[in-house]
Amino acid sequence: MSQYTPQQASFALESRSEGYGGKDEGGRPVTRLEDRFGTSRAVGHVQITEIWRAIRLFGPRSWLVAALGAAVTLVIIGVPADIIDTPFFIRMIPVRVEDYAIWGATAVLAGLIAGSYALPAASGSEGKALSGGFLSYLAVGCPICNKFVVLLLGTSGALTFFGPAQLYIGLASLGLLAWTLRLRARAVAGSCPLPAGQA
Repeated sequence: MSQYTPQQASFALESRSEGYGGKDEGGRPVTRLEDRFGTSRAVGHVQITEIWRAIRLFGPRSWLVAALGAAVTLVIIGVPADIIDTPFFIRMIPVRVEDYAIWGATAVLAGLIAGSYALPAASGSEGKALSGGFLSYLAVGCPICNKFVVLLLGTSGALTFFGPAQLYIGLASLGLLAWTLRLRARAVAGSCPLPAGQA
């Protein structure tokens, strides 16, 4: 007896039919989303749709895992970066608005990625998620509190070069986490069998 719900099977069918195996107006087989839709904007829309469909499959267990994953991410990044005030770390530069934004967005994406592991899907992409989290930590941390950066660039170099670059590091980390979430959405689709007669 299949362990997948009709909703999960429908998600797999829709994702596969949109991403692969279709034909263009001339009857030529299409193997990539870029070929079928013709523009990067359309491809981006389909990628968001894939993620949204995967999120719609979340049940209570997935949402619980997602909430725990987001909370753990907030603590793991927030404590050493001293966004969460503790007696263990001292921040020399005040927290910036973009630090809060990147911190919060990282927690949301990491939580959704964690929640996706509660769904039937092939494992993988853990390395990308960890890399994205590490980049987020670098992005929101105090630039002159990072001993490696200060050793490499000096205090003035950390403020002059590393500090302004942190925003771009944060955006890169969010992009990597978003890509990881998309891969997880595809893994969920690939692990759901097609309904009988529609394979």
